[in-house]
Amino acid sequence: MKQQESTWWRGAVIYQIYPRSFYDANQDGIGDLPGITQQLPYVAALGVDAIWLSPFFKSPMKDFGYDVSDYRDVDPLFGTLDDFKRLVQVAHDLGLKVMIDQVLSHTSDEHAWFQESRVSRDNPKSDWYVWADPKPDGTPPNNWLSIFGGCAWQWESRRQQYYLHNFLVSQPDLNFHNPEVVEHLLDTVKFWLDLGVDGFRLDTVNFYMHDRQLRDNPGLSAGDSKSLGVPGTNPYSMQKHQYDISQPENLGFLKKLRALLDQYDDITTVGEIGDDNPLALMAEYTADNDKLHMAYTFDLLNVHRKPDYLASVIEKIEGAINDGWACWALSNHDVVRCITRWGAEEADQVAYGKVLLALLTSLRGSVCLYQGEELGLPEADIPFEKIQDPYGIPFWPEYKGRDGCRTPMPWVGDQGNAGFSSAEPWLPVDPRHSALAVDKQEQQSDSMLAHYRTYLRWRKQFAALVDGELSDVQSNAQGLRFVRYNDEQRLLVAFNLSDSDMTISLPEGNWQALEGHGFASRLENGSVTLPPYQAAFATT
Repeated sequence: MKQQESTWWRGAVIYQIYPRSFYDANQDGIGDLPGITQQLPYVAALGVDAIWLSPFFKSPMKDFGYDVSDYRDVDPLFGTLDDFKRLVQVAHDLGLKVMIDQVLSHTSDEHAWFQESRVSRDNPKSDWYVWADPKPDGTPPNNWLSIFGGCAWQWESRRQQYYLHNFLVSQPDLNFHNPEVVEHLLDTVKFWLDLGVDGFRLDTVNFYMHDRQLRDNPGLSAGDSKSLGVPGTNPYSMQKHQYDISQPENLGFLKKLRALLDQYDDITTVGEIGDDNPLALMAEYTADNDKLHMAYTFDLLNVHRKPDYLASVIEKIEGAINDGWACWALSNHDVVRCITRWGAEEADQVAYGKVLLALLTSLRGSVCLYQGEELGLPEADIPFEKIQDPYGIPFWPEYKGRDGCRTPMPWVGDQGNAGFSSAEPWLPVDPRHSALAVDKQEQQSDSMLAHYRTYLRWRKQFAALVDGELSDVQSNAQGLRFVRYNDEQRLLVAFNLSDSDMTISLPEGNWQALEGHGFASRLENGSVTLPPYQAAFATT
């Protein structure tokens, strides 16, 4: 039971592992939990604080684990519960916290709860999912849409009703207005807490509740931004999502969840928030120390990368989040890898990737790094006939889905499948990734991997950089700078994101350059000059 408040997660660097693609220990072409355990020393050597495991629960894998059919068991593809327990023990022995994905908003249609619920209107689980009568003409109850394209309602002939699915048809939404559902989900969370996990990444955390009246969403007006950052080819982007997500009752569930978590030591949460107005929701969901610990921001997961945009994002979040806490990322399992999305046209992608790490880990908040980011992996090119992602297939070729960021980790460049597996992997290894494999980069002192290891350990020395405040944001056409500070330290951080020298003014103070971080710069006459793709750190 909980003894004291811990804030290990503030400023932590969390390494996201996509289990299908990390390492295949049983050589069947799919990564697994024993494979992750085997490679945990590599993760620990990066200097990160925690790992986040994408779903490994029992699932028909129509959405690759985000369609859970049993919340309390490991899918045989990935191993067993004993394998998971072993993973947690090894991680803890290496000083790594373990966070797992919890997909609470919906289940698989193969989950026993849904199999019972769909049979009739009067069974014990009849109200565990979101069911609604058709309109008099037989059409769905409202205009809500699925993120994966098309109507968010699917007809069930046995009940003569529609059920809600914000994602795939095979992912029915749970009814969080039902107290029984809430209690069972909290028991599921408790199950994993008792197995020793240190935190949860909460998938689609603002999708839990829906409008009881099932009111239609309004359409976008002229000048409105596209909804939730989904591709413009997706009709989901044509609505304001006023009633299908982000309902006020969600706060009540988050408080119940936090009350459970607070019974345990050193637990944290990071919530994935996809909303038309994410900053306000991030602030609301992380305020007052009684809901989420952190909220995951999508503001750096898009194509916008100019310094003035980055400065505006920092200032907006600083102005909105108050006593809350952000969690930043440049890549994850759902978006084009950053080195391609932002750096495709850069003159030196390795140097660019290094300075992006410095920028990301200098923001006020915690950080998620996605597997392969430390190798500078570009987005893989997957031919249509090998696409697995159910999101990509219907929108091809304008949108190619998420497979390009989910391909196997390259461990040994000269081995088949880059050392990931001796069997044909579930997604092909991009030939460019083999040249960037772990074994090759470990032999190069100036590699991206070597820089990650040096820099992340260097960063841990500076409390102000980990969980201090942030102020004095300034940008120009090439880069930006700001100040991180606490009661004991005041640090200047500056970043040149361009391929030519940059000079930017310093705040007032007698600034002295810090060393050991792997970057080059020059401080003089009230300004800092940085060569291309370099960062500067100074103290006063």
